[in-house]
Amino acid sequence: MDAYDKGSNARPVPGEPAAAVPVPDSSPPEGHETADDHKTSDGHETSDSPEQKLSGEAPARIPQQYGDPQRDDQQYDGRYDDDQYVDTALAGPPLPPPTGISALSLPYQIAAALALAVVAVAACVHVGMVFLHVAPSNTVTKQHGQAIDEWIYPEFEQNWKLFAPNPLQQNIAVQVRADVRAADGEIRTTRWYDLSALDGAAIDGNLLPSHTQQNELRRAWDFFVATHDNANRPNGLRGALSEKYLRRIVVLRLDREQAGGRGAVVQQVQVRSRTSNVPPPKWSQEQVSDKPIVRVLPWWPVSEADRPAGTRPAESTGTEASAR
Repeated sequence: MDAYDKGSNARPVPGEPAAAVPVPDSSPPEGHETADDHKTSDGHETSDSPEQKLSGEAPARIPQQYGDPQRDDQQYDGRYDDDQYVDTALAGPPLPPPTGISALSLPYQIAAALALAVVAVAACVHVGMVFLHVAPSNTVTKQHGQAIDEWIYPEFEQNWKLFAPNPLQQNIAVQVRADVRAADGEIRTTRWYDLSALDGAAIDGNLLPSHTQQNELRRAWDFFVATHDNANRPNGLRGALSEKYLRRIVVLRLDREQAGGRGAVVQQVQVRSRTSNVPPPKWSQEQVSDKPIVRVLPWWPVSEADRPAGTRPAESTGTEASAR
């Protein structure tokens, strides 16, 4: 066959452009329907999915993993296609829900902030008052000494007995008795109650004793002794305050101990102290007396204000020793 003949089997001549290849007719042969009809010449349907039949859409084209002709002619320009390449690693875990004050609504956040501010101011004021109380005399304490004392006494009193000039080396026991009116109307005097021994028994073996058990009675007695002379007469306004404070404490303790029996009413109380020196160690040459010193106070009538809340009888005098 001549090399210059034209046909489908003609061989190309070197140096000349290749002949155009005829495009085959895309129309289906007779007896076949198009892809939209999905039927062959023998009358059978294709195996398209039911979803495609319902939606009327052609099956989606699955791109080739390698050598996709649609992308082979595109050169890589160093940029990622955001629609095709999605970096899911950049999406971190969800943020935890807010906690603490930030979890509250705005009104509650404002209320909590105000409460914290009030607590902070009160703490600063208390620290300042204690500092001025223990500090040497200065202009501020001279001008506002009464206000400082009213803030400190009797709950926050400070002293240096533990350090200098001489640590406390005595055992002081505070005891009380009372005249009570029994349920049958008889007036009788109770025995002496050792309140210090009761506090010691509550503290002994307790890993976390309360401040009341450790210091309330002891500090009340120290306050009374510091504001009274040897004849038990108050030496100022603080003397009357210390007496009222001690009386309320002993009446409360008698109520807890059910002094005089159930239903008894306390009419008046009497307080005494028993002070004994702590014996020195055996290797010490110090000599101290082992004889206790007893200080007895006069009888104090119990007023309406001295009764503990929740235990006051209907009468205007006395306090009922209710069961607890």
